[in-house]
Amino acid sequence: MDVSTCVEINMRLHMKKRVKVCAALIMDNGKVLITRRAPSERQAGGWEFPGGKMKEGETPEECVIREIKEELSIDIIVKSFCTNVKHDYEEFHLDMDVYYCEIKEGIIDMSVHDQYAWVSVIDLLSFELLPADIKVANIIMKPYVKKNKKNGG
Repeated sequence: MDVSTCVEINMRLHMKKRVKVCAALIMDNGKVLITRRAPSERQAGGWEFPGGKMKEGETPEECVIREIKEELSIDIIVKSFCTNVKHDYEEFHLDMDVYYCEIKEGIIDMSVHDQYAWVSVIDLLSFELLPADIKVANIIMKPYVKKNKKNGG
C-alpha cells in the first residue's frame, strides 16, 4: 500500500458515524413541546425536540411522523420545514432536519422519555437542552426576541 492509501484508511477509521435524524417542533397556542430523555436512554436527562433516526428509503417527513408515533403515541401533521442543524457529539456527527408540526390526534404516552413540557418559545433555554437542540432553540427564538425588544421587553 502507498502512503495515500494508508492515510485514507486511517481517516475512515477515525471518522465519526454520521446520524441523520428528523425532529418535530410541535406547536400549540404559542408553546412548543419538548421531551426529556429517560434515565435508561443515551444522553439521559437532556431535553430535546422529539424525533429520531431516519430509515433507509424514508423521507424526512415520513421519519418525523413515524418517530413521533413511536415515541409519543400521537399522530402529527408536518406543516413546514424549519431548519437543519449539524452537531459533532463525541461519538457521532448529527445531521438534523427540523419540521414545524401540529398534533392531528392522540394523547401523549411516552416511550423513550420520562417527562414532557409545553414551553413558551422564549423560555426554551431555561431547560437543559441537548447541544443540537440548543441550536434549534436559538433559531426559532429569533423572531420572538426581536418582537419582545420592539415591545419594550
